[in-house]
Amino acid sequence: MKAVVYEAFQATPAIQTVADPSPSDGGVVIKVEATGVCRSDWHGWMGHDPDITLPHVPGHELAGVIEATGKDVRQWQVGDRVTMPFVAGCGTCAECVSGNQQVCPDQFQPGFTNWGSFAEYVAINYADTNLVSLPESIDFVTAASLGCRFATSFRALVAQGRVTAGEWVAVHGCGGVGLSAVMIAHALEAGVIAIDIADDKLQFAQTIGATATINASSCDDVVAEIKQLTGGGAHVSIDALGSPETCFNSISCLRPRGRHVQVGLMLGGHNHSPVPMDLIIAKELEVIGSHGMQAHAYPDMLRMIQQGTLAPEKLIGNRITLEESIPALMDMNTFRGLGITVVDRIE
Repeated sequence: MKAVVYEAFQATPAIQTVADPSPSDGGVVIKVEATGVCRSDWHGWMGHDPDITLPHVPGHELAGVIEATGKDVRQWQVGDRVTMPFVAGCGTCAECVSGNQQVCPDQFQPGFTNWGSFAEYVAINYADTNLVSLPESIDFVTAASLGCRFATSFRALVAQGRVTAGEWVAVHGCGGVGLSAVMIAHALEAGVIAIDIADDKLQFAQTIGATATINASSCDDVVAEIKQLTGGGAHVSIDALGSPETCFNSISCLRPRGRHVQVGLMLGGHNHSPVPMDLIIAKELEVIGSHGMQAHAYPDMLRMIQQGTLAPEKLIGNRITLEESIPALMDMNTFRGLGITVVDRIE
C-alpha cells in the first residue's frame, strides 16, 4: 500500500510503498476513505510524543470501510462503514470497565503508538471496544473530522465543562478544536466568546455561533475584555490551542467557581507551564483536563449531527490528496488555513 512515512523526526516525510497491514486477533484493517490532518500529528512529527517509534506513519482522525477482521472480533464485519476516536482503550482494565477508555493505560492510538491513517489501509486494535458505526447520512470526510478535534471538543464541553444554557463560554484559539467548540457551545445555548489572532478565523467563528470575538493581537488585555463582555467572567473557558499564554488567560478569565478545560496539547517545553494558582484557590476554580472521547459516547454527538443541531461539515476547510498531506503536516504550526484539512484521495 501507499503511505506517508517519516524516517526521522522533523525530516521531510515521503510517500512510500509498504506492506499491507494484517489485523490482530481482536482488531480490524480499515480501508481509509478519509483522514484528518491535525496539529497532534505535527507534534508527533516534531518528536514530542515518546510513544512514536521510527519509521512512522502519522494519522489518527479516520473513517473508512472494514477490509479484514481478526478471529476474535464479534461486532464487526467486512464492509462495515466505521469511524473511531483517536484513543482506543483495551476494554479490560479498570478504566475501561468504568467507561473511561480515553484514559486507558494500555491505549492504542493510530498514528502514535502504531502506524496511522496517512495510508491506504490502517490496522486498528481493540475493535469491539472502540469502533463506531457510521450512519449512511454522514459522509467519510465529515466523519474523519470528528475523530479528534470535534469529538474532543464535544466531550470537553458536555462531559468535562458541563456547559448549560445561558452560561458564558470562552474559547481560546480558533483552529479545528476551537471552531468545533464554538459550534458545540452555541448548540448548547451558551453565549460564546471566540479568541484568536486571525481576523478570518474570528469572522468565521461568528458565522457558526460566536456571540463576540476578541483579536488577541490587538487587544491590550484579553482577560479584562472577556470579563467586561460576560459581566464578571466566563463560566467555562477552554484552551483549544495549548500555549502558556492561552492556558493562563483561560484560567484567569473565569468568574468565581468557573471551570477551565485544557484541550490544547502542552508538549515540548510547554508541558510544565505556570498557572495562576492564586486565582484557582481564591475563586475555587476547577482546572480540568480533557483527552478525546470514548466510542460509547459517540451516539449523542451523532444524533445531534443527524438532527442538524451540529453541522461539522461546515468546519471542513481543504480536501487534499495523500501527497499534499506532507506539506500540510509540516506547515501545521503556522496555523495557516481555516477549518479542518482532510485527505480524501490517494492520487
